[in-house]
Amino acid sequence: MKYSYNESFALEMDARDALKKFKKEYILPQHEGEDMVYFVGNSLGLQPKKAAQYIDDELVKWAKQGVEGHFEAPRPWLNYHMLFKKSSAHLVGALEHEVVVMNNLTTNLHLLMSSFYRPEGKRFKILMEAGSFPSDAYAVESQVKLHGHSANDAIIEIKPKKDAFTLETADILEAIESHKDEIALILLPGIQYYTGQVMPMQEVAGLAGSLEIPLGLDLAHAAGNIPMHLHDWGVDFAVWCTYKYLNSGPGAVAGAFVHERHADNPDLPRLAGWWGHDEASRFRMEKGFIPMYGADGWQLSNMNILGTAAHLAAAELFLQADIRQLRRKSIALTGYLAYLIETLDNGRNIQIITPSEPEQRGCQLSLLVKQKGRKLFDLLREEGVLGDWREPDVIRLAPTPMYNTFHDVYRFGKALEKALVFLA
Repeated sequence: MKYSYNESFALEMDARDALKKFKKEYILPQHEGEDMVYFVGNSLGLQPKKAAQYIDDELVKWAKQGVEGHFEAPRPWLNYHMLFKKSSAHLVGALEHEVVVMNNLTTNLHLLMSSFYRPEGKRFKILMEAGSFPSDAYAVESQVKLHGHSANDAIIEIKPKKDAFTLETADILEAIESHKDEIALILLPGIQYYTGQVMPMQEVAGLAGSLEIPLGLDLAHAAGNIPMHLHDWGVDFAVWCTYKYLNSGPGAVAGAFVHERHADNPDLPRLAGWWGHDEASRFRMEKGFIPMYGADGWQLSNMNILGTAAHLAAAELFLQADIRQLRRKSIALTGYLAYLIETLDNGRNIQIITPSEPEQRGCQLSLLVKQKGRKLFDLLREEGVLGDWREPDVIRLAPTPMYNTFHDVYRFGKALEKALVFLA
């Protein structure tokens, strides 16, 4: 696509946007009387307008029906998690019985690692990326310690080459091959949170499967960002949050995927809870855990209905928009952002450390600012452009296709142009 730094180009692109109607479904923060340029959907997505109504619906049901709300239409609380099967499966490329909405991301990560991290003999190590998001690093460290190993001995970290910011696919695969007799679990992100790099999930899944090494994915920055095909790729398990690109509210409910081949495996251990017990006999309150088929068998407790109602409002919009259409817009939108940064700065003070190839990034660019990075971030904020600051010198920007526009990116360009003059 041939981009242009002028307002008429941006407005024309927005006029042709098949997804333009969805911006009206969200509440945008304001700056000096107009919509803020909100490029922080990779940290916390915007509120769907229907979220308040969906929460209020459940409050009204609670007030009027009390405990009977578990069984009464619409949306009985007893089976509330079933409302998210179709949307979750669509987002991650799964069968509906392979996905479940429950808990939060790190809780789900611990639950699934308790099943899939089964160290034995010399195969006791976990392979992961260096510089992973802290919750993943802490979870892995605590899991290996629970099995009597030290983090130094049991965790293999893959690092980018010297002076590089992102991992090469060949290096990841080589690390797996080199340690194949020692690895009990591979845990990688779908998209690296700091750089915005899309990981080679399909390639890693293929190699891990051939070596019979379980593969888990943290999709916090991938769910709602890029299309995936977890079932076809053969990924063993995955977890994700819903408050970033999925716009379900701060601290919202999370999701989990367990591949169909593990759906009814009685030999797979798990930390069980009563909501994961066979629903036909759940209320008999008997001893002896009988798991539900599929991912539902990893549930612990009944759902937080009030909090999850907001996720329902958000999930419905993703089914309407279709993740494939969102991806097409994302590629164009992020490409326009990269074009403006390169045009206005020309590499003098800003280095984009996110891969330049569209298929290797989602809707995030990470900018390494060589001088006065925090000042640049603050100047952009003063112009109504909100990004995400990461110490010591990176600004993350996420033009999210569900509610961001080409005109938003153009406005960012004007703000950046002004800020660069001030910093010169």
